[in-house]
Amino acid sequence: MCSAGSGQQSVTPEADVLIVGYGPIGQVLSILLATRGWRVLVVERWEKPYTLPRATSFDGETARTLASLGVADAFAEIGLPADAYDWRNAAGSSLLRVELAERGAHGWPETTTMHQPALEAVLCARAERLPQLRVLRGYGATDLVDNGSGIELTATDTAGERLRCTASWVIGCDGANSFVRDHIGVRGTDLGFSFDWLLCDVVLHEPRVFSPLNVQHCDPVRPTTAVGSGPGRRRWEFMRLPGESVAELNRAETAWRLLERFDVTPENATLQRHTVYSFQAAWADEWRRGRVLLAGDAAHLMPPFTGQGMCAGIRDALNLSWKLDLVLRGAAGEGLLDSYPRERVDHVREAIDTAVRLGRVLCVTDAATAASRDASLLAGMDTGRGRQHGVGAPLRTGLLYTGIGTSPVPPAGEVMPQGRVRHEGVTGLFDEVVGTGPVLLGSADPTAALEESQLAFLTGLGTRLVHMVALGDEETPGAVVDVDEVYLPLLKAARARFLLVRPDHHIYGAARTSRELTAVVGQFRSGLLDWSGPGLLDRETG
Repeated sequence: MCSAGSGQQSVTPEADVLIVGYGPIGQVLSILLATRGWRVLVVERWEKPYTLPRATSFDGETARTLASLGVADAFAEIGLPADAYDWRNAAGSSLLRVELAERGAHGWPETTTMHQPALEAVLCARAERLPQLRVLRGYGATDLVDNGSGIELTATDTAGERLRCTASWVIGCDGANSFVRDHIGVRGTDLGFSFDWLLCDVVLHEPRVFSPLNVQHCDPVRPTTAVGSGPGRRRWEFMRLPGESVAELNRAETAWRLLERFDVTPENATLQRHTVYSFQAAWADEWRRGRVLLAGDAAHLMPPFTGQGMCAGIRDALNLSWKLDLVLRGAAGEGLLDSYPRERVDHVREAIDTAVRLGRVLCVTDAATAASRDASLLAGMDTGRGRQHGVGAPLRTGLLYTGIGTSPVPPAGEVMPQGRVRHEGVTGLFDEVVGTGPVLLGSADPTAALEESQLAFLTGLGTRLVHMVALGDEETPGAVVDVDEVYLPLLKAARARFLLVRPDHHIYGAARTSRELTAVVGQFRSGLLDWSGPGLLDRETG
């Protein structure tokens, strides 16, 4: 339970999960767990939500997760789809351009620029409708004890009042300066790639069209970022030059002088904020220690050039939530939680490496080096030029079907895209029509292919059993129609009749026959009960 330190006044019942930090990652994770019926307690040191933006966009995979929380109707108010991400040299020539589809592989825009405080307000409103979820604001975590069977956390407010809270598990979503991470003594790996930038958040007085919406100006005179940050808002960032002091750069006069190049002046815009920040490229070497786990910026920090910081944290939340749900239900062993860091660190390190590579393209202030860079990229040496975003990075290790070997059997680990389907007269995106959670999808009826015990196992997990048919076969009883022709071609490409898909949309395994499906489901069940892959991370792994 959670009680006041002086008068022992009861505040809230014992929680199943205690989350430290209530930014977007803590919000998403708490909602995911509370909607599964768990008692979730959040302690947040700030009394009120932060009113200024940090992240400025989310990708299609993140949009899919947010939509599953029931907040998709707010996307148009808080966000604006981006058309492209263009990297230009000083002359304005495109060095690298990523086209961004308005409806991508996850069924949502590949990139949506947004106003983060507006997103957090929407998530707060959603959380307030969940009786299982309680948020205590104004209390910072000050002590944490893992007694092996549960967690006791002490939180203190500004007046010195202490609360002692207990839970089965605690998750640190408390940002770059994480108390939880530091308290349990987790070390980190830092790539040492860091620069100072002046961040300028601008509210435009009149509507303006920016196309492409997101641009990196790779100008050695002053590397500059210009990106959308939601309707009527835009962010410019200016790199600090060698010999330039932080104090000199971080002045309103400097901000307006640099913004003038983009026809942004006090007459047509409001400078909502200007501040100098330093990005980092780092990750924690352990994401789980006993009953304590880390997610979001508490576990990893990345340069902003891929727009993946918040998105990576929400992937953490999705990966962790369904596994912790099964552990709490007794449907999986606690060892399953070791697959969380094993799977997520590969994604994070790849995203950080990509952001660092792109940062090295942008953060050039020497004219000769910039000229050499431009020549190489304009000659087409960069393989990313003109490409579109894919469905997402596959998993290469973790809870995946390996057959009789030790490596995942393709397409295990791939991300399942999302298209429109029709079922019982209703047409919409798969998650909306069929639902979320684990899915067993087949070009034949999965129910008829399963053994009775395995059918009971999957239905006990809440698995959606989907018989997918092509347009024109709507008369097949109980079938789901592949309106956008996404799923049947995917099965054909995998040379499979069935796909078992995890709640985080990663394919667990594929089966060509009923017999092989029995093997896939059997290994999935064994993996949940006794996942035996590597757990803690260290500098020598990966």
